[in-house]
Amino acid sequence: MTMEQYPVNPGRRYPPGATFSARGTNFCIFSRQATTMELLLYRGPESLQPFQVITLDPHENRTFFFWHVFVEGLPAGTCYTWRADGPDDTRLSGNRFNREKELLDPWAKTVVDNLWDRRRTCRPGPSNGHSMRAMVVKVDDYDWEGDTPLHHSPEKTIIYELHVAGFTRHQSSGVSHPGTYSGLIEKIPYLKELGITAVELLPVMAFDEQDLPESSRRLGLKNFWGYSTHSFYSPHPHYCTNPLADNHIREFRDMVKALHKADIAVILDVVFNHTAEGNEDGPLINFKGLANSGFYHLEPHDRRLYRDYTGCGNSVNCNHPLVARFIVYSLEYWVREMHIDAFRFDLASVLARGMDGRPDYYAPVIWSIEFSGILARTGLIAEAWDAGGLYQVGGFPGFRWAEWNGRYRDVVREFVRGDKGTAAEMATRYCGSSDLYESSGRLPSNSINFVTCHDGFTLWDLVSYNEKHNRANGENNRDGCNDNLSWNCGHEGETTDGSVLALRRRQARNFMAILLLSHGVPMLLCGDEVLRSQRGNNNCYCQDNELSWFDWTLVEKNREMFRFIREMIAFRKRHPCLMRRRFFTGSRQKSDRLPDITWHGRRLQQPAWNDPKANLLAFTLGGSGDEEDLHIIFNMTNRAQTFALPDVPGRTWHQAIDTGAPGPDDIRLPADQRRCEEKFCKVKARSVVVLESRG
Repeated sequence: MTMEQYPVNPGRRYPPGATFSARGTNFCIFSRQATTMELLLYRGPESLQPFQVITLDPHENRTFFFWHVFVEGLPAGTCYTWRADGPDDTRLSGNRFNREKELLDPWAKTVVDNLWDRRRTCRPGPSNGHSMRAMVVKVDDYDWEGDTPLHHSPEKTIIYELHVAGFTRHQSSGVSHPGTYSGLIEKIPYLKELGITAVELLPVMAFDEQDLPESSRRLGLKNFWGYSTHSFYSPHPHYCTNPLADNHIREFRDMVKALHKADIAVILDVVFNHTAEGNEDGPLINFKGLANSGFYHLEPHDRRLYRDYTGCGNSVNCNHPLVARFIVYSLEYWVREMHIDAFRFDLASVLARGMDGRPDYYAPVIWSIEFSGILARTGLIAEAWDAGGLYQVGGFPGFRWAEWNGRYRDVVREFVRGDKGTAAEMATRYCGSSDLYESSGRLPSNSINFVTCHDGFTLWDLVSYNEKHNRANGENNRDGCNDNLSWNCGHEGETTDGSVLALRRRQARNFMAILLLSHGVPMLLCGDEVLRSQRGNNNCYCQDNELSWFDWTLVEKNREMFRFIREMIAFRKRHPCLMRRRFFTGSRQKSDRLPDITWHGRRLQQPAWNDPKANLLAFTLGGSGDEEDLHIIFNMTNRAQTFALPDVPGRTWHQAIDTGAPGPDDIRLPADQRRCEEKFCKVKARSVVVLESRG
């Protein structure tokens, strides 16, 4: 039976992608070196054969390096792929045209992958329908109900890094649609109770769940984290209630709108440093088969091979003019159409590499993002390093880019672990890392402070394991970082020893107290507030199971830890002196107030900067207006210490926080705080104490 064939005309070269209208759909795709191009139309996601194949005429359907065609009367819901052919001289030119492989539209707004077979696509031969497909979608006028992107002050932001699916996929979550954008909406009251102001979502742009080593695949694992993007305009289909429907955009918008109604900003973790296509042995998904020589960094002596600055097989040539514009357009799309508030750039130093692969402070793509009018109020966060050895923490190009402060993470871990001689640098990190940011005119909010993140140990594992335990990943424990700066508190892994468990809980409180007292922007890892464990696995990228999922029974089991972090967040919000916009100067804001910071040791105004054995800090922060002054003590030695307290005329000190005490005495509201009758304070071993001055 012959299927209906839709009439076609040449169409137009702008905009790229599939643009639906009442008259039909305009298709446009780029490929400068292609000599022939075909558009394949499928009735729906489950169709194995195209019902119409349209061969484009290079004279009628090509303008510059864009191929285009208009299909009259084509209904929404139609799926489509492309086939491209061109010169076969990969070693010399880097082209990888293959007339047998079906390609995904790089500008696809909705993608389905139910028939995708990565291994089959890597082998020679035609796709035979086993490819990813884009879907023609009718983007209705969405009712945003007046919603616009939020513009929280950076210094007042508290970030919570979470995985959309892992947050609600556990059977204990109790949501209607576990593992989806919709499921996350149901947990917004939890986020509000905790007090965070922004969620940082692990990758939600459509990615290849089949991209992982063969040894891991044989164990039934899949790419869970999502750092394998192939479609930079499409929400990941498997986070939708129906991955094969055309509701991806609407469901994603519903999630953003609901979070905004709760005054929670949305930060997307974006992966522009590499793609799901991998190296020369990887599949042709889209960019390889259309513009391989421009889109990726290739080895000049043999352009069949890929330069790998990412550890993932390929590296995007971000500063190629076409690629740079593609990246900026993608970001602008997510802000304009999806109301995203900020982006965190994975391995962002790849964006700082010029077309020759060398570092370029004036990398066009970075400055184009910095100065984009649409992105002018959008937050920008760089993971300022890559796997090729380029480390730019404190020196990432651009002015308003914040950075994941890897130095902060490492020094706090060393200090809390008890490493000697770390107090002086701990003080610098506490103050917003002025050594990294102040001289260039940047601010404490340029430092994203964190102790844990998705990549590495959870907080509970950080205090429970000395070594990684990643054998479940199928790579013989070779994957993941070997140097975690962790301490197991005397026993490796799970234990019933009460003294070890008590010490671990105290250390966990120490980490969170220091993080939420520090200047800069704090970021918490989802689940740390309830002591979630991954049983020592520090690289759960392939574990879409209970090892990675948020177990909601922990909320009640570890209620005291949840309470502590909730109240620590509230404490931070009550104290403007913890969220200063500028760096400390040591001067008084008003003659009748204390200096903004005064450093002490066990004795007043005698910090132990030059003591290589000291592992403690004490300092006083002067409040502003009616705010209380704060006296903060970090005692990470293994014995109790006595610290002198400064005089505050007309006020006395009240103990607000003591991580060495069990809950609820570990943090107290002002009405319940104990007044300090002495001029000194005894602080238990491995404890943080904070006092508020009050009349």
